[in-house]
Amino acid sequence: MDTQFDPNEAPVEPANLRFLRRLVTVLTVIMIAGVVTVVALLVIRLNKDPAPLPLPQQITLPDGTRATSFTVGSDWYGVVTQHDEILIYDQVTGVLRQRVEIK
Repeated sequence: MDTQFDPNEAPVEPANLRFLRRLVTVLTVIMIAGVVTVVALLVIRLNKDPAPLPLPQQITLPDGTRATSFTVGSDWYGVVTQHDEILIYDQVTGVLRQRVEIK
């Protein structure tokens, strides 16, 4: 048996090794696509405007104001508006008690 090595001839690749190489390539592409999808969804969701703040029924804000924050005290509600102003309402009657301007 005389077998000579020919440097110009490409070595024969076993079928199972070819299958594994293709499998790893496909899985890599799927993983990259999944990471890109997750990052894109995070960017889309985090850049979305927040939902309007639900306030109790008895509180009516002055015209042209929008609530950005809301807190409840022992007998009062506090609403921070987009104009950097804190409105303190009575919890029982819903009447505006105090208006504080944030400077």
